[in-house]
Amino acid sequence: MKPFQFPKGFLWGGATAANQIEGGFHEGNKGLNIADVLPGGKERLDVLQTPGFNFEIDREKFSYPNHEAIDFYHRYKEDIALFAEMGFKVFRMSIAWTRIFPNGTELEANEEGLAFYDRVFDELLKNGIEPVVTISHYEMPLNLVKEYGGWRSHEVVTFFERYIKAIFNRYKNKVKYWMTFNEINSGFVMPIQGLGFAIQKEEDKFQPTFQAYHHQFVASAIAVKACHEIIPDAKIGCMILYAPVYAYDSNPENVMYALQKERLFNYFCADVQVRGEYPAFINRYFEEHQIELDIHEGDLELIKEGTVDYIGFSYYMSRTEKKEKTDLEKSQGNLIGGVKNPFLKASDWGWEIDPMGLRISLNQLYDRYRVPLFVVENGLGAYDKVEEDGSINDDYRIDFLREHIKAMGEAIKDGVNLMGYTSWGCIDLVSASSGEFSKRYGYIYVDKHDDGSGTLERKKKKSFFWYKNVIATNGEKL
Repeated sequence: MKPFQFPKGFLWGGATAANQIEGGFHEGNKGLNIADVLPGGKERLDVLQTPGFNFEIDREKFSYPNHEAIDFYHRYKEDIALFAEMGFKVFRMSIAWTRIFPNGTELEANEEGLAFYDRVFDELLKNGIEPVVTISHYEMPLNLVKEYGGWRSHEVVTFFERYIKAIFNRYKNKVKYWMTFNEINSGFVMPIQGLGFAIQKEEDKFQPTFQAYHHQFVASAIAVKACHEIIPDAKIGCMILYAPVYAYDSNPENVMYALQKERLFNYFCADVQVRGEYPAFINRYFEEHQIELDIHEGDLELIKEGTVDYIGFSYYMSRTEKKEKTDLEKSQGNLIGGVKNPFLKASDWGWEIDPMGLRISLNQLYDRYRVPLFVVENGLGAYDKVEEDGSINDDYRIDFLREHIKAMGEAIKDGVNLMGYTSWGCIDLVSASSGEFSKRYGYIYVDKHDDGSGTLERKKKKSFFWYKNVIATNGEKL
């Protein structure tokens, strides 16, 4: 049998987010955003899961690893050179909204911020790498959080529109691949990062969550329409966190329970952004939870007109559901819930490892939507050891990625239209969920540690050379 190669023009690369790599949190006239007030380590998980966070910086109590991160702000040329050495076709990154509009409400964009991304995009293009840009990635301007309640407010749509038009007009000759909101459905489990507000108590969550989503859907549609008008040859997608949901067993009660979880978490946001309308299944959910959306005149028409060109999604794990579960059965390392799957092993952070789940995900998404797909996050967070000779032998990461890339190849054979693959954290960065440096994903090791120490020196891991060969052979040699 002839060895399998990925389609010609397949977009190989890596993925990051501004708030997790840039640092320079006060440089270039940048304003504060949500990520700037999230502490590092276990305290971040407490903040994300405890009602009533106050969005203040308290240096006596907490550390703030995002403030320096891995200093991409000053070292981007060095890092892009390493990406080019691996052969990246694309680099997924995000723009920090507060570099462009420090408070979110300004009438004019901040030239220092615009110029920084000009330099980054120019460096990427000089090295033959196309930018794939996420417009909003867990870093809403803090002023919009405090003054407007984040995405609870329809007024924020206007501020977002000003932001997206500024960046589309500035970078129309440099960026051809865009995405609107990172992991938009993650607001169900991480509303602080995804929706820009803290839930006060459990019974309060339904109305503000779905109202905020409605505003994001309108904002996303406005962005899609503006992108198509300003950059006609560009492609703009949505971006979701996708985790296929398995029923624990063949008990119909568990099968129906899993289906309900899957539709709400995996499909609700994508249905609106891809199909241009609210799905039928959500009506019953709204009725049962007494949710009444405040829909402005023209909102639904905008959503209908502003459907995305492709679906970008992250895949880290699957999810197994059981209607009645005990504490012992619950999955401990997974913010999105579920019970332990007895057939799967887990990472150092308890995330279940399921390459077949990626093939399942690709087939499910393509069957439902029939638009191109783009795996824009996938990776293994692990502890890495630097040996005495300076080498980092991360065979566990290679094994993880190899099996997931094989699963993508099988999905392509199944008939799925897959644009590309940007593995998460191609260079070590600050973890979004745990605020740690020790949870490493990269092909490139960064000498930075949870206590803030480190030289920021970059080192190539074993996986660096492996991925370089994967790209060079277009996925034939794994």
